[in-house]
Amino acid sequence: MTASGKMISGLRTFATDVIHGFLEITHNSFALLGLTVAFVAIALTARPDLRQEGEEQLIEWLQARQEALLGEPELEPEPSERAMAANPKDLPKEQAKVAYWLSKKYRVAPEPLSLLVAEAYETGSRVKLDPTLILAVMAVESNFNPFAQSSVGAQGLMQVMTRLHTDKYEDVGGQLAAFDPVTNLRVGVKVLMECIARAGSVEGGLRYYVGAGNQLDDGGYATKVLAEHARLRKVAGGRPVAMALPLLAIHAAPAAPLARPTTITPAPTGADKVALLSGS
Repeated sequence: MTASGKMISGLRTFATDVIHGFLEITHNSFALLGLTVAFVAIALTARPDLRQEGEEQLIEWLQARQEALLGEPELEPEPSERAMAANPKDLPKEQAKVAYWLSKKYRVAPEPLSLLVAEAYETGSRVKLDPTLILAVMAVESNFNPFAQSSVGAQGLMQVMTRLHTDKYEDVGGQLAAFDPVTNLRVGVKVLMECIARAGSVEGGLRYYVGAGNQLDDGGYATKVLAEHARLRKVAGGRPVAMALPLLAIHAAPAAPLARPTTITPAPTGADKVALLSGS
């Protein structure tokens, strides 16, 4: 036999041995696997507690895999995340003074008032409006009652006429958001800024805000707001201020286009009856 023939014969023998060895190992592995499965089945049949534990572990594994693929499930927010209050001690000194003073005067807990004070300062800084003026409007309009509603439909802290400003609530949850204190504050500030821009002055803007922009008398509304504003500025500056009793806004009679009663009522009739005053 030639050398090349011997090499080919040797390679065939080697390949045959490898194949037989692989088949033997595979056969033994399948046999071992079969024995393992049989043993596990017998054990689970004899021990129901082991079967239950195994099922629970399998379910947990499947749930973990599903969460990994789909992302974490949305969790119910903690109560602290939903709380509409803040600790006045965490506020800057100026804001804390205002919050405590308003709390004492209007008999409202300082924690929810602290949230409103902080929001008024943040919003006022953003739109370039004195935050104590925003707080003064809330004080006169609703005495800081976020659920206040007048007979003509003015709602919330700043007594916004919700039905006239539905567009301002579209992106914040709809008209029911009028009773969310922070949302009502922000919408009220938007309306107040529009009124001030229209009138060209803060006092004139307040007259438009209460719905008396085209009238000679606003029922003393602007005077009340500006007086409370002055007191709050003194409080913020650390000066002593006499604690006058809170007064509800006395609104001027709406102009004819609004088709509202012409009597003056002591109830807070709302912020922005201005939208229809000039037919706009």
